[in-house]
Amino acid sequence: MNERVYLNGEFIAKEEAKISPNDRGFIFADGVYEVVKYYNGNPFRYDDHIERLKRSIAALSIDFNETEKLHKIFYELLSVNNLLNIHAGVYLQITRGEHKRIHSFPGEIKSTIYAFAFELPSNNDHLKNGIKVITSEDIRWQRCDIKSVSLLPNTMLFNKATEAGAGECVLVRDGFITEATHSSVLGVKNGVVITRPLSNLILSGITRKVILEICADINIPVEERLLSEKELYKMDEVIIAGTGSEITPVVQINDKLVGDGNPGEITKLIQQKFFELVKR
Repeated sequence: MNERVYLNGEFIAKEEAKISPNDRGFIFADGVYEVVKYYNGNPFRYDDHIERLKRSIAALSIDFNETEKLHKIFYELLSVNNLLNIHAGVYLQITRGEHKRIHSFPGEIKSTIYAFAFELPSNNDHLKNGIKVITSEDIRWQRCDIKSVSLLPNTMLFNKATEAGAGECVLVRDGFITEATHSSVLGVKNGVVITRPLSNLILSGITRKVILEICADINIPVEERLLSEKELYKMDEVIIAGTGSEITPVVQINDKLVGDGNPGEITKLIQQKFFELVKR
């Protein structure tokens, strides 16, 4: 069956989807996005994703107020593409819409809504054995809390990791860890989970939020504070977390092993509790 997508109110074959070259998402990367993961047809933390989407839309003053319709759209995409019985994702992109090229935000413009569904299996090898990451200077803009489609720095840095045989690139700004190219970063030292506080310099990761809730439930202490790159190398355990990454152990940073080079016990415990939540 041909892949079907959603575009501006219609479910159509992907090859029929057409977006104007004057769309501001194409011209200016003037848009936002979300990715929701579905486990056998059940969305994980759907409401959290929609609340974050609303914040991103509000931050960019995009005229879109139909978030209540998205759940039905997402389900229909999964259904028509035969993705209800596996692990799948739905990608949603909302741009300001089509207009002649001007730098200011035009008034009375209709936003462009595009969504598609895709297979999103868990990477069991990464979850079990962990991954290597590299570090690099955070070259992104100052509003990383907005889930913007302007991801060129992220792709450049992730490609750098790929070329180095690594699974992610951890970003460093002014000597301190921010996040990774598409994941949150958490360290574990002496039984304490450490992660950067939310600010304009990092995205409010949904999986990061889930981890903090898990830690509160099972009495793992948490410190939300700045974590230096030098300190990162001294962590007992390191985790990257995200919708696609889920709870992935980091076993090597650049050329240095994390701990003994194996996933740590706290990471594995958080993994266990995470997938218990998923099964519910």
